[in-house]
Amino acid sequence: MNEPATSETYAAQLRRLAELTARVRDQRTEAHTWYAQQCAAAERAVAEAEAEVARAERELVAARELQERVDAEVAHLWQQLRGRLGGGGRRAGGPPAPAPGATADPVTLLDGVRDLLNRTRQPGDLPGSVNPLLALCGVAGAVVAYALGGAARAAGDRYGGELAVGLPVLALVVTLLGPLVGLVPAKVLADRRHAVLGPRPVAVVLGAGLLTTVLLLTLAR
Repeated sequence: MNEPATSETYAAQLRRLAELTARVRDQRTEAHTWYAQQCAAAERAVAEAEAEVARAERELVAARELQERVDAEVAHLWQQLRGRLGGGGRRAGGPPAPAPGATADPVTLLDGVRDLLNRTRQPGDLPGSVNPLLALCGVAGAVVAYALGGAARAAGDRYGGELAVGLPVLALVVTLLGPLVGLVPAKVLADRRHAVLGPRPVAVVLGAGLLTTVLLLTLAR
């Protein structure tokens, strides 16, 4: 009488075991699926992070290259500006530092500065009205050189010996260089007027200096 009940209980336990086994298998499959999804998501996050790092490195390299180009262009434009200003530009020192907190595109700003420099009038020769001053520079240079030559000749006569031979030659060389000495104050004059010392001003200075030198040598005979 107990055997059927036992068989039925055994069968029920087998069904229960089969259900539990299936449930465990489903849960295990679900766990594996979840784990695979998490691993895939983690791999995607790592790949995205690596891509962001690579992009940031490329942007950093590009920013450094842009900074180098901007610095080089700033130095070039500043040199051009100093050349336009002449002597006053040489006293200006180095290029100004970037303004703190500036957000404008430096390339656009540099393009504007370049266009402005291109539109600025190029320095020209000194006007003809300063020819008397240029001639005075030539005369002054010749006189100064002749005075130095005279001092050298006097020193040779005073000390005698080899100096009596060498110093007169040196005095003659210094005297003949007198016209060139006048170019120094003439260049200062051109810088103050933001002009260049062109062929005409140079000719005026050298002509006046040469004429003065010849005149002084003639009077000294």
